[in-house]
Amino acid sequence: MMHGGEAPAERRVVVLISGNGSNLQALIDARGTEEGLGGDIVAVISDKADAYGLERARQADIPDRVLSPREFPSREEYDLHLIRLVEEYEPDLIVLAGFMRILSPAFVLRFHGRLINIHPSLLPKYKGLHTHRRALEAGDNEHGLSIHFVTEELDGGPVILQATVPVELDDDESSLARRVQVKEHLLYPIVVRWFLQGRLQLLGNHPVLDGQPLPRQGVLYQETPENQ
Repeated sequence: MMHGGEAPAERRVVVLISGNGSNLQALIDARGTEEGLGGDIVAVISDKADAYGLERARQADIPDRVLSPREFPSREEYDLHLIRLVEEYEPDLIVLAGFMRILSPAFVLRFHGRLINIHPSLLPKYKGLHTHRRALEAGDNEHGLSIHFVTEELDGGPVILQATVPVELDDDESSLARRVQVKEHLLYPIVVRWFLQGRLQLLGNHPVLDGQPLPRQGVLYQETPENQ
């Protein structure tokens, strides 16, 4: 119970990574902006000891932990230990930022409604890997990203926000990926802030922002002179 004059506890975020951690860096950098992140990153957890994102966490004085799947006989056993590790930090929100493991139903259900992911495609297109290559091979004229709540269906949870990126005639995988990443780094902190400020929630299986149910594609980010 909060007593008079006592500030509310800061919202707590745990970030799960497997690699470079560029989206983690975007969240770290957002803490120093005027808008802030809306809470504190209390831990970064990786399934790979050599993930560069762990160094990003150390440079930002954020506790980092490694839990290697090699130490466990099954995905389910690994995820049970991952649940315990995450719960040590009492998070309000768990952010997947390039975490390359498929989470078990037990993990997803344990953190239902406070587990979000960013995926480099306009879902439901191109679930899974190699999304930029698949968009180019299909001859798409636009590509993009989706930020969504995580459910048991791989890359199938309710979409919170999408942003499009035009596909240029001379694009290859690398150039297209770079432009998508620019949008990722801009938008992931915004969605995290919405959640931590209490503006975004998952009611049943429907995302709600500022009291309004979101459409199936979520919020469509539109560039304006103010936010470019």
